[in-house]
Amino acid sequence: MTTSQQAQADAFRALHAVNAPTLLLPNAWDAASAQLVAQCGAKAIATTSAGVSWSHGFPDGEHLPCATHLTATREIIRVAAIPVTVDVEGGYSEDPDAVARFISDIIKAGAIGINIEDGASPPDLFAAKVIAVRALTKKTGVDFFINARTDVYLRGLASPDSAVHETIERAKLYKNAGADGIFVPGLVNLVEIKEIATSVQLPLNIMALPGIAPVQTLAEHGVRRISVGMALHQAALAAAKRATKEILDSGHFNALFAESITYNEMNAMFSPR
Repeated sequence: MTTSQQAQADAFRALHAVNAPTLLLPNAWDAASAQLVAQCGAKAIATTSAGVSWSHGFPDGEHLPCATHLTATREIIRVAAIPVTVDVEGGYSEDPDAVARFISDIIKAGAIGINIEDGASPPDLFAAKVIAVRALTKKTGVDFFINARTDVYLRGLASPDSAVHETIERAKLYKNAGADGIFVPGLVNLVEIKEIATSVQLPLNIMALPGIAPVQTLAEHGVRRISVGMALHQAALAAAKRATKEILDSGHFNALFAESITYNEMNAMFSPR
């Protein structure tokens, strides 16, 4: 732990304060996208596990080798001047101690937080992972932010009538285990958002999806943090696909140059190392 890392950890935690604006996190997948997000004015950088995995030739879902994940994390943090929180999926193990060892390497890389998910794992097992990670972070001296993601909505782990209750119960369990925030991807209904936000004493993080309410409305219903998952990476790849198809199918280059960042602008984002 360095002084600068602790300062970034403190700054990141302050971004979740009740009186702070809702934290917006356009997720990055490599050093270039992370620097671009920062240059656009983001207060922090969150990685997307899907984007990091795809950019290294692996499917999402804990198929990315841990060593590759760590290298990608170091590359992002090397260029970042703002806090970086890392999506570690489920921690790459069902063994809480193994998860904690992996997170130890993530902390050594300079991260100040993680997003870790329960997925299809039993809630008690996931809580044990959070407990192990929290015990580790106390030893490092970094005020590390653990954002606990529950997939109740995303995976349909409960019926529509019981999804709110199940989410609240899991959030309380994870809070008691040491989580600092609760992430509920797939949650879009404003009534349900407000009920969950007011029932759980943790900052509520949701994921941007098509048709979701504007930021101000979400904030009024208790949302403290909004991330976009792999959507920014998908948008970038969609633009590349359009340009590539036009070149190959018609021999034209209109889409390629319709909108782009200049060489000088991009190059200026980085300093020689």
